[in-house]
Amino acid sequence: MGVPEFVNLEELEGLAEGSMERTAFDYYRSGADDEISMRESREAWKRLRLVPRMLRGVSDVDTSARVLGHDLAFPVLIPPMAMQRLAHRDGERAMAKAAARHGIPMVLSTMATSSLEEVATVCPSPLLLFQIYVTRHRDITQKLIEEAVALGYKALVVTVDVPYLGNREADVRNRLSLPDDLHLKNLQGRLGVVSNLMHGDSQQGSMLTQAFSEDIDPGLTWEIVTWLKDVSKLPVLVKGLLSPEDAAIAVDRGVDGIIVSNHGGRQLDTAITSCDALPAIVARVRGRIPVLVDGGIRRGTDVVKALALGASAVLVGRPLLYALAVGGEQGVWTAIQKLKEEFKLGMGLCGTSSIQDITPSLIAPSSSRERQMSRL
Repeated sequence: MGVPEFVNLEELEGLAEGSMERTAFDYYRSGADDEISMRESREAWKRLRLVPRMLRGVSDVDTSARVLGHDLAFPVLIPPMAMQRLAHRDGERAMAKAAARHGIPMVLSTMATSSLEEVATVCPSPLLLFQIYVTRHRDITQKLIEEAVALGYKALVVTVDVPYLGNREADVRNRLSLPDDLHLKNLQGRLGVVSNLMHGDSQQGSMLTQAFSEDIDPGLTWEIVTWLKDVSKLPVLVKGLLSPEDAAIAVDRGVDGIIVSNHGGRQLDTAITSCDALPAIVARVRGRIPVLVDGGIRRGTDVVKALALGASAVLVGRPLLYALAVGGEQGVWTAIQKLKEEFKLGMGLCGTSSIQDITPSLIAPSSSRERQMSRL
């Protein structure tokens, strides 16, 4: 099957809806409660206005960036996304292959339908990070981490905004569960409750909600950072921060990076957007550790805006899942390529020829934005 034609990442959602099972599509597309945070995550980037510079000599625009100690073709990562084989039979392996071809990192989810080893065999280890949900069973979590370390994964990403799963009504309505031929490969044989629930009787609603309530530990504190660093000896990034106070604690606790995220609007509805949270977190961190951001990024100019607000890199999720659904590995590769081309064009049109040229001066002051909006 070839890759259907699309001009930009926004078009992928409609294409995916026509090619996926309804339950799987709704799982990827939906947010929590009234989906206010999910919608605003996209709108927040759209509201920002750029102030381009002219006559800056942009005949050679270099998109490369050094992020988390690695040289990347451009400052984009693929975030952890669960159960990718719901979208395409090759799932996480296809996603990892496309990422490797572009020289950008992928973060593999604990809740993946491909194993740590399966993904490691198709993607160079410098481009692999492992996202961890800390379970109530520390020995199981430790074994997962040790396996990731042995396979060459270069960092851990601990997701901290899911003490409980958000109220995703589409999944409740659809009674989400995994097909019999798919498994949470990293948990299979380790967390029997999760495995059984994900294939169980879904008459009570989303099986994912039940699985999380049984096995994911809601009692975590900042002590978990020390434990993860001691167990893994790897850099540890914290994903899911929106508060500058939490960012300051993260720095004090020795975290190696922060991912500003509202979980795609899938956890606490009406939570602040990542875009709106980013400037205050960057200001509080003061360059001591990298700050990354995800949520609602669809355009190359969104990447420019994120970097101008102080992010070291961005993570792009849903559109690449849709690309996976409609075109497998090549679909993902094409989507990343389009985003990279848009980013390079946006840099040039802003008068920047390197990542270092992207500064806060490119973003119009908020008062100016508010005056512009009031005239509409």
